[in-house]
Amino acid sequence: MHLRPLHDRIIVQRLAEDSTQRIGAIVIPDSAKEKPLLGTVLATGLGKSNDDGERVPMDIKAGDTVLFGKYSGQEVTVDGADYLIMKEDDVLAVQERSL
Repeated sequence: MHLRPLHDRIIVQRLAEDSTQRIGAIVIPDSAKEKPLLGTVLATGLGKSNDDGERVPMDIKAGDTVLFGKYSGQEVTVDGADYLIMKEDDVLAVQERSL
């Protein structure tokens, strides 16, 4: 991927979900399934500027697994892969890694 997000934006790749979902004996087609709301951060911008013109560092870093809203971000396709570009404010939580 050859994209660098600007300011307080991040590039996220959705985490893969099970391809088969069943409710009773009914198989739900892929087009009717909801997309996962978890993703891995691939790249982050440098952060937004405050009123004094200083950069505020991002709380999110590449490699984090994040939870985001259903309608967050802009979907883009680059080299056949789907990504989301969203602002840091669209992220609801960062999944903590247990030791």
